[in-house]
Amino acid sequence: MSTAQTPARTLVAGVGNIFLSDDGFGVETVRRLGRLEPSRLPPGTELMDAGIRGVHLAYKLLEGYRTLVLVDVVGRGGAPGTLYTIDVGPEPPDTRPAPGPLDTHAMDPATVLGLLHDLHAGAGGTLPDEVYVVGCEPLDTADGMGLSDPVEAAVEPAVERVLGLLSRRPAPAADSVPRHDGDHGRPGPRTTQTTNS
Repeated sequence: MSTAQTPARTLVAGVGNIFLSDDGFGVETVRRLGRLEPSRLPPGTELMDAGIRGVHLAYKLLEGYRTLVLVDVVGRGGAPGTLYTIDVGPEPPDTRPAPGPLDTHAMDPATVLGLLHDLHAGAGGTLPDEVYVVGCEPLDTADGMGLSDPVEAAVEPAVERVLGLLSRRPAPAADSVPRHDGDHGRPGPRTTQTTNS
């Protein structure tokens, strides 16, 4: 099969610790995506329960993906359950962790993306052209299993948000902030925010 006939590969990775309450949001969202009819996912889409295995995720990305969608909790001061879509772009994050021992059990998306760029510099591979984070404002990330009510209510809208990104159509959300997808310049991450009522 020629390159022109091969679908561009996309990786959707759920990040988080299911033993820290709402931190399991990304993992649960990807699990729900995995229960959909295969026809709802574009060809070339792979789902990954990355959990807290950030190093494994970074190495996985070296296999070559055009698009990466990370799903995780994101604290931005909004109401619990608020969804954010952040267009990170292919550039390394501005904020990098300080040098020191690598904690594979505490790797947020910025750390994973930074590690990916470091690995790419040393091992090659193809970096994703598009990187998005679909995040949810948490209520509780203390020890415990199960999502809080507002974060649980955000899981299905997050599934639709991811599907919208994959199909390059806006996810159905009447109260979301309009996103100017025609603007291909990347002065910084663009964020779309939705509050679930």
